[in-house]
Amino acid sequence: MRKIIVISMITLDGVLQGPGGAQEDTSGGFEFGGWSAPYGDEVMGKVMGKLMQPSDLLLGRKTFDIWAGYWPQHTDFWPSINDVTKYVVSTTLTTSDWQNSVFLDSLAEIEKLKNSEGSDLTVWGSGNLIQSLLKHDLVDELWLQIHPLTLGQGKKLFDNGPIPAAFTVAESVVTPTGVFIANYKRAGDVKTGDVIA
Repeated sequence: MRKIIVISMITLDGVLQGPGGAQEDTSGGFEFGGWSAPYGDEVMGKVMGKLMQPSDLLLGRKTFDIWAGYWPQHTDFWPSINDVTKYVVSTTLTTSDWQNSVFLDSLAEIEKLKNSEGSDLTVWGSGNLIQSLLKHDLVDELWLQIHPLTLGQGKKLFDNGPIPAAFTVAESVVTPTGVFIANYKRAGDVKTGDVIA
């Protein structure tokens, strides 16, 4: 069985929309595209290098469209990007010139993929896909890069009701620019109790 690992840049108020550039995702009148740019540093670069190690990718259609127009020509920064399999969840797109692209059109196909043999599946961007995966308890790990700012608008990571779930922190670091990066692994059901004063 493969793990599904979500990698997401978010703000303190949970926004994941448009971290990479002004025109990345302006839907809903979003005006803060590129909000992660001021927070890059050497520590962030090392973590990103680790997260970009070869693994198959599971992407939503919008993220795939953005990536297909950029990454095939930028393998100097991500050498394995063309070689790994890109699984794209879409009901409208069925083909691409980008090598090793495979299209899925249902949750059942994602579940079948997760239960198959192969490398872990990393999800980048793909907000709608991530929300669906969380809602159906298909996320094994989260790598969150929590940036020290709030935006007050935009698509949020935990909108649309993820199931109640417990996670444990497996690894974490704070960058010099104040980004908290943490690897959360699924750890069963939510436990409750009383706080004793």
